[in-house]
Amino acid sequence: MIKIKELKNEKEWKEAFPVMKQLRTHLSIEQFIELVHESTEKESYKIVALYDNDKIVAVTGFMPMITLYNGRFIWVCDLVTDSDHRSKGYGEALLNYVHNWAKENGYDIVSLSSGLQRIDAHRFYEHKMKYDKVSYVFLKKV
Repeated sequence: MIKIKELKNEKEWKEAFPVMKQLRTHLSIEQFIELVHESTEKESYKIVALYDNDKIVAVTGFMPMITLYNGRFIWVCDLVTDSDHRSKGYGEALLNYVHNWAKENGYDIVSLSSGLQRIDAHRFYEHKMKYDKVSYVFLKKV
């Protein structure tokens, strides 16, 4: 049975970590928990899991933002499906959850970035989910 649920406490976040670690390989469990705590409190970050038979198989993290470019919108920070469970529609289900959350909360844009090397993910976003490729994201460590 498939279930999608927002994770609201440290116990649930820890259960999601093995899947999130597949995307955010640089994070330890301690760093992950600390960042989720801070981002949920300060940035209204939401972390949502898709369960298949009571096991977390996909996770997304998103938050409302305001910029002059997009106005009020939702930024998808993280989206990952466990490597043993890909191509089963879980990523699509989670993005649709985000789209519905956005509409229900007065947002009409959902935006995300994806690493240059993630060609399969780009195909998924553009072809399956009908996202437009509108920019590059640049990063400089200072």
